[in-house]
Amino acid sequence: MSSTVEARNVVLVHGGFVDGSGWRGVYDLLRAEGYTVTVVQNPTLSLDGDVAATRRALDTQDGPTVLVGHSYGGAVISEAGNHPNVSALVYVAAFAPDKGESVSTLIADPPPGAPVPPIVSSPDGFLFLDRAAFAAAFAADLPPDEARFLADSQVPWGPDALSGAVSEPAWRSKPSFYLVAADDRMIPPPAQRTMAERVGATVIETAASHAVYVSKPAEVAALIKNAATASPA
Repeated sequence: MSSTVEARNVVLVHGGFVDGSGWRGVYDLLRAEGYTVTVVQNPTLSLDGDVAATRRALDTQDGPTVLVGHSYGGAVISEAGNHPNVSALVYVAAFAPDKGESVSTLIADPPPGAPVPPIVSSPDGFLFLDRAAFAAAFAADLPPDEARFLADSQVPWGPDALSGAVSEPAWRSKPSFYLVAADDRMIPPPAQRTMAERVGATVIETAASHAVYVSKPAEVAALIKNAATASPA
């Protein structure tokens, strides 16, 4: 019977359209409690590239590590989470693909009446959210100035990031946790609940937009701390 060693390291992985700076609130709360926190800056050009960036961060950890992904970052941690340093996975309003699935396949058949994210494409195929619709879709519970900053500092999301398929989902062998954002207008909450159930995750739910990692840092940090004490699967 294996003994549980509390993870004191946390690696945070952002999603599409944004960078790692949105994790600042979560970062500050975890650092204040003695965790070593690393924020990955994904290029978001391809899933393979983002998995490689995350693995580089995991290589630097000195012990058990909680790997956290928001939105598209859930696809990244599902692949990168097989790293031996990873003790648990935390999905924050995130995609949780199974083997052979990608973000593209998970969003291919939206339920009737689900909000349609205001995605626009550049001439060379990179994806953005329409600036005027960004706040309502992504960050409805943030102050207007903060939502505007996120809209105006978007990172281009590459088509190869959306189409990249997971080869061996780490959630099949690692303890997993899921935070459902009940007011999400990017990933429908019913889809989040279905993915969380399939993963077999420990689930919490909160009234928040897709930007829950920014708007509710205390709730996100609390779930990460819970995951830090998870027993190996």
